[in-house]
Amino acid sequence: MEQLDISGGFDVHEYRHGLKLLRENRATMQLANRDGFACPACGKPFERLLISEDRTHSFGNPNAPFCLARTDDQLLVLTH
Repeated sequence: MEQLDISGGFDVHEYRHGLKLLRENRATMQLANRDGFACPACGKPFERLLISEDRTHSFGNPNAPFCLARTDDQLLVLTH
């Protein structure tokens, strides 16, 4: 299982072969994990990934455990 590498920032295009785009707008992107990539925070497979370039973001009830990962420019929220 390949783990998402965020050490030099996160480039979604490196993982597009295994992520399905669900929604996208100017500053956020939501993707489904089709290839079982591992979470950069806990190392376990995740189901969905939210990438946000916004400085603030509010969430409803994700109904699942989640992890947060931060790069210099992005917040990644991974639900399990």
